[in-house]
Amino acid sequence: MKDRSADPLIDVNQLKVGMFIHLDLGWMSHPFPLSSFKLSSEEQLLILRRLGLKQVRWSPGKSDLPLEATPMPAPVPAATVVEENRSAEDEVRERHRRLLAEQRDALLLCERQYAEAATALRDLMDLVPREPTDARDRSSALSRALLDKMLVEGDINIRLLNEGAGDRGTAHALNVAVIAMLLGRAFGLGRDEMLDLGQGALLHDIGKMELTARFRHRDDSFTAAEVAAYQQHVAKGVVLGQKMGVGAGPLLIIAQHHEHADGSGFPQRLNADRMSIGARIVALVNRFDGLCNPLLSSKAMTPHEALSLMFAQGRSRFDATMLNAFIRMMGVYPPGSAVQLTDDRYALVVAVNSSRPLKPKVMVHDPKVPRDDALVLNLEELPDLGIRRSVKPQQLPRASLDYLSPRSRIAYFFESAGPTSLPPAPHGEMAA
Repeated sequence: MKDRSADPLIDVNQLKVGMFIHLDLGWMSHPFPLSSFKLSSEEQLLILRRLGLKQVRWSPGKSDLPLEATPMPAPVPAATVVEENRSAEDEVRERHRRLLAEQRDALLLCERQYAEAATALRDLMDLVPREPTDARDRSSALSRALLDKMLVEGDINIRLLNEGAGDRGTAHALNVAVIAMLLGRAFGLGRDEMLDLGQGALLHDIGKMELTARFRHRDDSFTAAEVAAYQQHVAKGVVLGQKMGVGAGPLLIIAQHHEHADGSGFPQRLNADRMSIGARIVALVNRFDGLCNPLLSSKAMTPHEALSLMFAQGRSRFDATMLNAFIRMMGVYPPGSAVQLTDDRYALVVAVNSSRPLKPKVMVHDPKVPRDDALVLNLEELPDLGIRRSVKPQQLPRASLDYLSPRSRIAYFFESAGPTSLPPAPHGEMAA
């Protein structure tokens, strides 16, 4: 990896649109989606100046600056005028190429944001034992960064990320934080409540740092004494939270994230009326992620199975209004679900817009299209195409299983709902 310290510094007032810059502030200290990016507008330049920066690093080789003098275009040979007569098929292919590039860029942006957030979370967790107040400040800053980057106009997609995004502990805390904050956003929580929700979700399992590895994840084979040892992570988390000096809102989430609406949870057997709204949200999301991403991947449920189980068996355990809102937000077929479409093709749900939960974006198995150019269809734009049923990965035909590669571990992030889905194409037509 290139050493960014070798990139030249430039005065902020000399920056221009087209320059590729690196912000050494870190992802949590600025409002941009990434810490390294190409400047695309005067508004971004204004925001940079407001951050109080004097200099930033930039990469000339990645920048796209206009030349001082633009050469006159060479005359176009008559033979090349055939461009004007491109066939309709060529135009469709070109549009598919462009939209495939947009889809890849959108996924790459999500993955890079996730990676920066995961790094920030790992760093702050490392500080908890020796610099607890610094860890508190960083967890608060990470919650604020997530919230600020969610405050986009219009809808947000919940996006499935590629396999292997972050280590298990980091992925769980980040999954719970991201989904909990999206649910809080759907409920219309205020900014301060959202910041507390994000910080509490990021730190909800912090007490597990004080347990031996064997007791950090509950096992069905545990004796009563071993279950009690596992449950101690809640009390230990509260003590750590108090040492860090976190506020009352996040502390209640740490203390109550294993309580149930019907009073059957632990450690205090609180019912919904005695739980904070943040704790009710995190308890719900924590359960969902635990079903999708257990310690043993062989026990993992698909997101669709997890939601179905929570609805069928756990309605008394969760706030009913919140559970219904969660299912609406995640979609009947959450990202990561393998499905069969009404035209018999198999697909993997890759993104859900919470305002249209029955019409997700899906990656379709088409043997005539290379996997790297796989079609992503927005079912909301295709009234004649829908989902017939959810299927378990092991029920997929072998070719579809290899092509779609359902994730054994689910990681989610969010993205602005934009025009990144491919238009309908003739069945079997190649996208590129």
